[in-house]
Amino acid sequence: MARYLKARFPGAKIFLVGTSRGTLSAAYLGRSLGASVDGVVLTSSVLQGTRRGMNLSLSGFDFAAIKAPLLFVHHAEDACKSCPYGDAHRLGRTYPLVTVKGGKPAESGECEPLSAHGYFGKEEETVNAIKNWILGKPYTRTVE
Repeated sequence: MARYLKARFPGAKIFLVGTSRGTLSAAYLGRSLGASVDGVVLTSSVLQGTRRGMNLSLSGFDFAAIKAPLLFVHHAEDACKSCPYGDAHRLGRTYPLVTVKGGKPAESGECEPLSAHGYFGKEEETVNAIKNWILGKPYTRTVE
């Protein structure tokens, strides 16, 4: 698919972006596609958790196997048990990390979009940081 898109849209950049459980797909696809994608962005990454004996998280995933540039984005107050900020902060020692703070009071569950998990009240600033990283411009590493 990436080769098709690059052939159809010469000069276009292809970035994979996954949020929450979508980070599982984006990370594994990023690893599989190698250099045929231009980057991978993982936001509110599912870094902990299992269900019925299956690992449904990126715990233990080899992020170094993703050959494309990799960006993590995480809210410091994300209360979703599967997405602890401490794990993202540790990954930020090796990979670029945008930390988001503040926003609006939650209007949904802790693992849903109208909360810190979805950058509620900080959406525009968060998207701008991601956009600048994708464009290779200076980007905000702490959104407050």
